[in-house]
Amino acid sequence: MKKALIYIILIVFAIAFIYPFFWMLIASISPETEIGSLTFLPAHFTLHNYISMFSKIPIGRALFNSILVSSIITFCVIFFSAMVGYALAKTKFIGRDFIFYIIIFTMTLPFQITLIPNYITMVKLGFVDHYAALIIPFVINNFAILLFRQAFISTPQALIDAAKIDGCNNMRIIFQVLFPSIIPTIVTVGILTFMSTWNEVLWPLIVIRDQQLMTMPQLVTLFSVGGRAEGQLGVKLASAVLLALPIIIAYTFFQKYFIRSMASSGIK
Repeated sequence: MKKALIYIILIVFAIAFIYPFFWMLIASISPETEIGSLTFLPAHFTLHNYISMFSKIPIGRALFNSILVSSIITFCVIFFSAMVGYALAKTKFIGRDFIFYIIIFTMTLPFQITLIPNYITMVKLGFVDHYAALIIPFVINNFAILLFRQAFISTPQALIDAAKIDGCNNMRIIFQVLFPSIIPTIVTVGILTFMSTWNEVLWPLIVIRDQQLMTMPQLVTLFSVGGRAEGQLGVKLASAVLLALPIIIAYTFFQKYFIRSMASSGIK
């Protein structure tokens, strides 16, 4: 009886969580006149909202920009954060713990604090309205450093010593010897980085004004609140579905690695 009650509670919470996304998807393929009275399924299905959205804004270009920027940032974060995490976990040098504590401290600072200094830096470097302005401020991540450090601490030192005896340098040890044993951490860092970059709106709104360089969240935000959707809720919902779809697909495929890494790192 207790187990059945727990399952019932979980199912209720799952339905409460999933229903808004389900409603958004169904509403995006419903006529505008039926959205206000939408029940479980609409009486008529239509792709007019998606067709209208593609005709009003360059959503395909924005999708390409988001994939490009998010992929580059994700690769850079994994590459650089792994090196920093390895240095903090497996090498000894003066000030190592102090540097780690500084990194932990910066995790408590919101991005808005560094917003103006970062913008001034981008202006001085001439990166405004370039992909570089979207990429450079995010190529390293303190939370990713923490995850890699925890993963490398748990790896046997004997494995590293054996690699050094065979003539491997630190780069080969990180990316050829240790990486295959920390796949869950790599996938977790990749998912979190891709998600945070994909969903970023404030920073692109500040540094990008050229519509051809806008990311999907930025373009969808301007489309929804800027009047180009002409008050059509179905068109706005269609753009929201396209915005959420890549993240849902990525997490669906890699969720087991994500959960495994969170469990092994002790982060709940």
